[in-house]
Amino acid sequence: MKNLIIILGIIIILVGFWEWKSKPEQNILPSDNKTPSITVIAENLDTPWALVFLPASPAGGPGSSMLVTERPGRVRLVDNNGNLQSEPVATLSSAKEIGEGGLLGITIHPNFRTNNYVYLYYTYSGDEGNTLNRVVRMTYQDRHLKDEQIIVDKIPGASNHNGGRIKFGPDGFLYITTGDAQNPSRSQDKNSLAGKILKVTDDGKVGVYSYGHRNPQGITWDDLGNLWETEHGQTAADEVNLIQPAGNYGWPVIQGDQSQEDMVSPILHSGSNTWAPAGLTYYNGSLFFGGLRGQAFFEYNIESKKLTEHFKGEFGRIREVILGPDNLLYITTSNKDSRGNPIASDDRIIKIDPQKI
Repeated sequence: MKNLIIILGIIIILVGFWEWKSKPEQNILPSDNKTPSITVIAENLDTPWALVFLPASPAGGPGSSMLVTERPGRVRLVDNNGNLQSEPVATLSSAKEIGEGGLLGITIHPNFRTNNYVYLYYTYSGDEGNTLNRVVRMTYQDRHLKDEQIIVDKIPGASNHNGGRIKFGPDGFLYITTGDAQNPSRSQDKNSLAGKILKVTDDGKVGVYSYGHRNPQGITWDDLGNLWETEHGQTAADEVNLIQPAGNYGWPVIQGDQSQEDMVSPILHSGSNTWAPAGLTYYNGSLFFGGLRGQAFFEYNIESKKLTEHFKGEFGRIREVILGPDNLLYITTSNKDSRGNPIASDDRIIKIDPQKI
């Protein structure tokens, strides 16, 4: 009898262990109950280009919602529960997806809580069939964008080199990156809006903040208020620049290690490699930016001057990088932009804990 009891006990233990091992892995929490370092927020987007968080409701709630642009011309909403809404909050019929162009940057007004203003950058066809870019302002209400108003118009455009990043700076001005529209001479022409970082009032008064840019696709400010930028080089020599007011960043005269009087050389460049850097954000002493052709998530520590590649090849092409209100990083893949190799769930919005990479 005693041996029978022992045998039955062993059987019960083995059955319990088998049931535990049979449970799906995703239902087993880490032993320390910590959140994972990577979380997929949304899937099956079409070339998401830019993200912006909306302020959390004053009444509280589970978190902030976000708007995301899709290059074909749609603005989508990820609600504060992390669910991608099936219906767009806007479809911009004027947006023209051509090459690298289409619906690109998005940002919100610093006083969004009171005016509900959302700003968008998109490529369109001019009256003569030429390709141009513009920045518009719309009002967000009841999960819809309405009342489009042009803020900056007739920015030179082309199938490639449209720039497209827009953000409000700590000084309350709107900053806009523009590409050379495949005409390098425009970058050195102060009378052209192409190849520039523009500093604009919220209602559209334009000034040139810096020039000599080829195709800047990322801007951010560090904790000291310095403006940083990422820029596509020619074939290689992609750049990270510290932007000075009225600075001339050299394209097409200099690039990489080259220098010339009255022109600003990059803080960092890719040399013979290609990053194709896009979205850029700052967190805790480091610049984080996405690599399109480089297919990596890059981290540049400003003090140590060390560049680190994360997730090389794991997500494919990485476009947008922003810091969320939760101090986590949010990126978008860009594998459906005709240059990537999308998987079934692409394109995606992915949340990354910078403390765990």
